[in-house]
Amino acid sequence: MKQIQATPVKRLCNTHNRITVNGMFPGPTLEVRNGDSLEVKVVNKARYNVTIHWHGVRQMRTGWADGPEFVTQCPIRPGGSYTYRFTIQGQEGTLWWHAHSSWLRATVYGALIIRPRLGESYPFPKPNLETPIVLGQWWDANPIDVVREATRTGAAPNVSDAYTINAQPGDLYKCSSKDTTIIPIDAGETNLLRVINAALNQPLFFAVANHKLTVVGADATYIKPFTTSVLMLGAGQTTDVLIKADQRPVRYYMAARAYQSAQNVPFDNTTTTAILEYKSSKKGNAPKPIMPSLPAYNDTNTVTAFSRSFRSPRKVQVPTEINESLFFTIGLGLNNCPPNFRRSRCQGPNGTRLAASMNNVSFMLPRSISLLQAHQQGIPGVFTTDFPGTPPVKFDYTGNVSRTLFQPITGTKLYKLKFGSRVQVVLQGTSIIAPENHPIHLHGYDFYIIADGFGNFNPKRDTSKFNLVDPPLRNTVAVPANGWAVIRFVADNPGVWLMHCHLDVHITWGLAMAFLVENGFGELQSLPAPPSDLPLC
Repeated sequence: MKQIQATPVKRLCNTHNRITVNGMFPGPTLEVRNGDSLEVKVVNKARYNVTIHWHGVRQMRTGWADGPEFVTQCPIRPGGSYTYRFTIQGQEGTLWWHAHSSWLRATVYGALIIRPRLGESYPFPKPNLETPIVLGQWWDANPIDVVREATRTGAAPNVSDAYTINAQPGDLYKCSSKDTTIIPIDAGETNLLRVINAALNQPLFFAVANHKLTVVGADATYIKPFTTSVLMLGAGQTTDVLIKADQRPVRYYMAARAYQSAQNVPFDNTTTTAILEYKSSKKGNAPKPIMPSLPAYNDTNTVTAFSRSFRSPRKVQVPTEINESLFFTIGLGLNNCPPNFRRSRCQGPNGTRLAASMNNVSFMLPRSISLLQAHQQGIPGVFTTDFPGTPPVKFDYTGNVSRTLFQPITGTKLYKLKFGSRVQVVLQGTSIIAPENHPIHLHGYDFYIIADGFGNFNPKRDTSKFNLVDPPLRNTVAVPANGWAVIRFVADNPGVWLMHCHLDVHITWGLAMAFLVENGFGELQSLPAPPSDLPLC
């Protein structure tokens, strides 16, 4: 059972009431095996509406358990409860769970570890230890107030005050060093670090001083192992790495800080640390831990080299003979100040309100019923199915964009997919306002990332770059700043599935859309009726 409740949490010298699960921060780690069925009862004792999303779980025919507010369910109201029921099928590695309602996931999150079935083993030597490393982002203010203020003013929200490792900021922040996370290790041991970027609004670099990291998994799929000195995780991504204790037996910092691809945009430039402590290192007057060197904040070259190192361990069945070839622009925009708004509500650039969109549609969630219920019960007027499969206006997406193209339309538009469709989506970043690396997450699916690049996607030139042999399988793709990525999947899971930027500030502004995947033939290709305890709207 998960109880959502307010809990006093002291960080950076100040105590705040924060929304937590079971009073724990980060929330409890769920440890399961491939093939397990889960029932998690969520009881809401907080003052906010809440839902829980099981990030990366395929949810085959269990769309009612996916969790995004007003997409697959109405929120669990204060005093209410809901039981999420779903099965882990064919996934092994690290996922995570988090609130999917307003900005509650700033503190409502935890690891979801999926081990192999009983009697099966990892495709790499069994590590001596396993440690979840959950990277987070902390505001010295109520995150709900931060987003509400931004929604009121139309400006960008205040940046965070700290990053955290397992909810602790670490030695480089005030009032924090006595609680710094410590990871003990014996010389010669191998530790499987399950690194999760649970930060609300920031891609992060991660490194451990003097130690190499061997990447073996990501987003609960195995990866052909490769060795690196630094990771970059887009918001929502997970990466499993092996670290061997083969250095002098002292103390080493593991550290994370921002990868900031948007130029001239304020960001939190602090560094969170934890300590990798060899058990034989001297206690007491031990020297300060050794600090890793992290890339420069805007080091896109390191990010590109890292992301292009990902491969599936062997040849995979990439969907070919595509019958849905889609092209989605993703990026920011500006809404002109509505005539009835005071100037204080239009504090974006030049008296506007900041916005974001996919194919120029800024996504609006319904407010009185969820999309999945409206679809299943045939309720009209909640959404339309005219989300454009290509940009309504073609332009130089990553060039100097005319100001006339900055204003998106708002709508609750879905894109319909027939069951079994073989889908390709080109995700094309734009240079509107601030080009940025966008972590795009698709609910209910994993997808193959078959290529990425910079500038405008050009099918004549770029199709030759497609990796149709061993591309990585992910649930979240970091689309390069001022660039593009191409993903493929088979629409084999009926329901309504959100696709959105995992920087919560951007989803707040509308950088999202949803696929409506129709039922196929028979019970095994259809969405069942909703559970009886689905929250009332």
